[in-house]
Amino acid sequence: MQSLKLNRETAHLAVLQRIELCNPILKKFRKLFGRYFFTAILSKYLISPSKISKNYHKLMTDELYLIEKYLKTNAKVLSIGSGVGGLEILINQKFNNHISFIERNFISKKIKYGWDNKNQEAYNNLDLLEQFLIKNGVKKEKFKIYDYDKNNLPQSKFDVIISLYSLDYHYEYNLYKDYLSKVMKPESILILDTIRPEYFNEIFKKVEVIKKDFDTVHKSKRIVCTNF
Repeated sequence: MQSLKLNRETAHLAVLQRIELCNPILKKFRKLFGRYFFTAILSKYLISPSKISKNYHKLMTDELYLIEKYLKTNAKVLSIGSGVGGLEILINQKFNNHISFIERNFISKKIKYGWDNKNQEAYNNLDLLEQFLIKNGVKKEKFKIYDYDKNNLPQSKFDVIISLYSLDYHYEYNLYKDYLSKVMKPESILILDTIRPEYFNEIFKKVEVIKKDFDTVHKSKRIVCTNF
């Protein structure tokens, strides 16, 4: 697969979205100087884009390896809170999927790693997301980006919906519950990280845990849900 290469702007976004991409020293600086200073200065100027690119490519490759058995060629994929889209680029490279993105188009002034029911936080730039996708070989006809705040979400049925460390990790599933009921088929697959996997047993007939993460701020599990 083609390696993912991030410029400084995109690497900055990736670091805000995935703190594990940083080196230990930068993580310590975040604790010392606070998250606002980390967002505005440290994560913007004290990073090595080449090192972040290497770490990011490995991380996204590992993420693909974990979920690729649930994907198939030409399946319609919806990604909610994808970040800069590295996983989706690798999915497109391997399966030639059309991918729809639902994102927010701003960077919060202060990073919050809490869980809420309003989805008030965001760390993305939709222009940079589009540029990154195209730069890494995804053709324009193979993706579409939707701004969550413009209320024009895609209405077609999807085969696979992916929301890693976003839906029901940073904000409540109920924000999307009615919408997902419209765009999911009974056989559609939903893959997400959640702090409450047992909750989804009430919504889906089949819930499979494929990853347990106890090293992050939230103790979470990645689940695969089917039979809506």
